[in-house]
Amino acid sequence: MAAATSENQSDSLSVPWADAIRFIQQLSHDLRNHLNAIELQSTYIGELTDTPELKNEIKRLREMISRLTSTLQKLSRGLADMKANLISYRAADFVEDLRKRIGLEFPEKNNQISWDIRSGGAVLHIDPELLQQAFIELLDNAFLHERGEGALLLTARTGKNRFMFTLHEPKARFKGTTEHWGREPLRNVSRNHYGLGLNRVRAIVKVNGGEMHAEYDPNTAALVTTLTVPASAG
Repeated sequence: MAAATSENQSDSLSVPWADAIRFIQQLSHDLRNHLNAIELQSTYIGELTDTPELKNEIKRLREMISRLTSTLQKLSRGLADMKANLISYRAADFVEDLRKRIGLEFPEKNNQISWDIRSGGAVLHIDPELLQQAFIELLDNAFLHERGEGALLLTARTGKNRFMFTLHEPKARFKGTTEHWGREPLRNVSRNHYGLGLNRVRAIVKVNGGEMHAEYDPNTAALVTTLTVPASAG
């Protein structure tokens, strides 16, 4: 029995994450090349016909190709190495810019977010564009995955040499654990979602010199995610 167990363990695959990234990025690149060729061919076919019905069908085909290409681009971007362009940015300005960006990204759900901001005069040293992307990813997850009743609450507080953003996400049920939160890419995969979002958020926060933590609070039935970045007095 012990020999069989040892043999099963030796047969199991262990692929380095760097190799998996290279494979996925190369596959995505090759598929986009094929889609571009199909796009060009469909454009050529559209020029050969004057039939309105056929032109409409070709237009729909090109829209489908475009959506698939965008999905592959997003997948590659989620795996790309993170490089931050850090600049000094007033926390109050960043929060204001973030609220505007969220309003554009979630126009129909923006009223489902409550804000409690106390930024004081803190100054952040961050890449504001990357950090905004992290918040967009967090909110997108919150809206999609087993959200409970009530608004999402986003708070911001100044601590000693740090600035803390906290997202309170109502969840009546929570399966699993937050022990390895954001450190298990590709684990939870569903249609058009590939389990890379939280891993990308953690990577963004890390290159901004910060940390990400999450825990589920059964007393308030909320998943609480905290992003912390360095800050100095204004």
